Amino acid sequence: MTEITSKYADFEGLRERAVTLRREGLSRRQIRDRLHVDNNDILNRLLQGEPPPEWTKRPRAKDDLRAKARELRLEGKTYDQIQLELGCSKGSISLWVRDLPKPVRSRSAIEQARLAGRMRWDHELAVRDAERQRTKAAAKSEIDALTDRELLLLGVALYWAEGSKDKPYDRRENVMFINSDPNVIQVYRAWLRLLGVTPDRLAYRVMIHESADVEGAERYWADLVGIGVADLQKTTLKKHNPKTVRKNTGDAYRGCLVLRVSQGAELYRRIEGWWSGIADQAQLRLR
Repeated sequence: MTEITSKYADFEGLRERAVTLRREGLSRRQIRDRLHVDNNDILNRLLQGEPPPEWTKRPRAKDDLRAKARELRLEGKTYDQIQLELGCSKGSISLWVRDLPKPVRSRSAIEQARLAGRMRWDHELAVRDAERQRTKAAAKSEIDALTDRELLLLGVALYWAEGSKDKPYDRRENVMFINSDPNVIQVYRAWLRLLGVTPDRLAYRVMIHESADVEGAERYWADLVGIGVADLQKTTLKKHNPKTVRKNTGDAYRGCLVLRVSQGAELYRRIEGWWSGIADQAQLRLR
């Protein structure tokens, strides 16, 4: 005790220096190190009545966030909305506001949530469609000019998938093809030209549901193949069944186009022979 008293004999002078340092904004540790005061009791007496500088005070950020969170909750905000505004965790928000009543979600809030979900899904669909189009474009660029042999084989496979075929119980050695895809029709016509089928041997006929725009479909197919509507054979109308739920409706529905080659028995036999050869060669690749 005597040693401490002698060390701080000029207490008032020491206090004056301590107060000056405190008012300059120094912390207790900085003052202690500057004045070489090792005794906390003495340091307390030296700084008695002097408030600490603002920068040394314990932050009250959490307290401010808690108060703001409670304020927002009382306004009817959800945990997601509070988190978005304050940037704190839902766990903290739950602790701070759990004693407050839950907000009643209005119809507009529900509709808003649905709208947000729909917008996110629309964005996702747009991203997927962009990727789909890139894949298609890349694949299209891989196809160069078709050779005659490539077109020959392509047309044979196309006909055998979509064209009429002869049966042992029902002899139909004629060349008749039907499809609703305009690109398929054009590929088939290019194939017939390769085989030497002249335009005068081709007959065209539209098949469509009676409830559709028949005249519009006739104009569309006639324009596609480069003939007049009057040059089409009589359109085949399919009876409308109101109980049947069809997807092929609307302005884009134009029915199908039927193409028939006159005097086509010999050509049909060649097509069947070509297809048989393709099938045999495919079998060899499987062995």
